[in-house]
Amino acid sequence: MLAIHLQNGVISARKQARPRRREKFASIRLLYGGICNTDLELQRGYYGFEGTPGHEFVGEVIESDDPTWIGQRVVGEINIACEHCEWCARGFGRHCPQRKVLGIVNYPGAFREILTLPERNLHRVPKEISTQHAVFVEPLAAACEILDQVRIPKGDRVAVLGDGKLGLLIGQVLHATGLEVHQYGRHQEKLRIAAGARIDTELSKKAPIAAYEWVVDATGSPEGLKQAVQMTRPRGTVIMKSTVHGLVGIDTAPVIVNELTLVGSRCGRFEPALKLLRSGKIRLDGLISEVIPLREAASAFERAGQSGVLKVLLQS
Repeated sequence: MLAIHLQNGVISARKQARPRRREKFASIRLLYGGICNTDLELQRGYYGFEGTPGHEFVGEVIESDDPTWIGQRVVGEINIACEHCEWCARGFGRHCPQRKVLGIVNYPGAFREILTLPERNLHRVPKEISTQHAVFVEPLAAACEILDQVRIPKGDRVAVLGDGKLGLLIGQVLHATGLEVHQYGRHQEKLRIAAGARIDTELSKKAPIAAYEWVVDATGSPEGLKQAVQMTRPRGTVIMKSTVHGLVGIDTAPVIVNELTLVGSRCGRFEPALKLLRSGKIRLDGLISEVIPLREAASAFERAGQSGVLKVLLQS
């Protein structure tokens, strides 16, 4: 089978043996995979990753211990927990210290013709959701995670910094739940997608100071957190969604003096993401920049890293 390999920043396509399916795991034929900012950061050296990347995907189950999965379109949660530790017993498998993470930590990713995941990680894709749109379930779940972590009163004003793939999804999720979202970005053409979802948008050349109780940093930039802190009112909350290779420098004085709360936020539950997609409240067509064959992954990664490009899909 064909699999994508990342080593020392170089993306290549290789022939590999089909992965062996373990008990209670499913073999899944990749339909589409999505290149996200984390994949690009892995290419730059994040986590010292080497192997097959990819964690946003939709596929078709071809083998499983449970025959009801066979032939189903599925998406999969990316954390593979041990199920035996204290964290797993408390329902926090996403923080299991022994966990593996699809395409990120000690587990080959989805950018291969056939992948395997535990059956417990799988979710069926409802017929109302197109196959290409199903690729967005994982990042959409990450956007929904914000609402599981912080309780923002309905109607409150929230600033979302960043007009990339995740930032645009976060803006739509928060808007769909009744919040007044102000989206800041650097690309007018990307902000038009947010505006099309009836979100207030503004180019972030000069962001306001101490203007919001709630600020989400989804810039994917080392400077994003500093800007988010500046925009937050005393005793406000900054939700950190950016994954950046390397250290992020920040002056902690305004965080301490203004008694800000910093909330780290990453993966989320798939159920609310699937529900939102099924409802039709999230606009995705404008988020897909290009669909490229899996065998051309090197050029797809190059394309995904270009300024102004949103989601690049790999098609198996």
